[in-house]
Amino acid sequence: MLKEILLEFFERELHNVKEEINEYPEEATIWEIRSGIHNSAGNLCLHLVGNLHHFVGAVLGNTGYIRQRDAEFILQNVSREVLFRSLDETIIMIKSTLQDFTDADFDKIYPLEKHGRTVTTRYMLLHLLTHLNYHLGQINYHRRLIS
Repeated sequence: MLKEILLEFFERELHNVKEEINEYPEEATIWEIRSGIHNSAGNLCLHLVGNLHHFVGAVLGNTGYIRQRDAEFILQNVSREVLFRSLDETIIMIKSTLQDFTDADFDKIYPLEKHGRTVTTRYMLLHLLTHLNYHLGQINYHRRLIS
């Protein structure tokens, strides 16, 4: 049951990121930064994709993904279409990685510590979902501020 819920929520929220990015009136505004805001919606989108490909794809799915975290915040003016494709690929990767998970797999110890703590895979996936929601909210706020 947890697997189905996580798959539904990850897919829904990644689609919500796409909808937010699509709502920007001009593609250039996705990358705009104003006083008091440190990250553009584009960089937050890249960060979410990198984060999930690393912590779900590489760690749990052995995809071989090599994260370039600094680039997530440095790259600029990536096209909306490339962002959409990256989000779609992330959805596919999560589905592929979690499709064969059993309830027992969620109770296993996650292979990496989280802030110096040993946690279960269930804990880590829930953390990643809340992380996604946090940044989705930031993207929504950024879009409304810019628009």
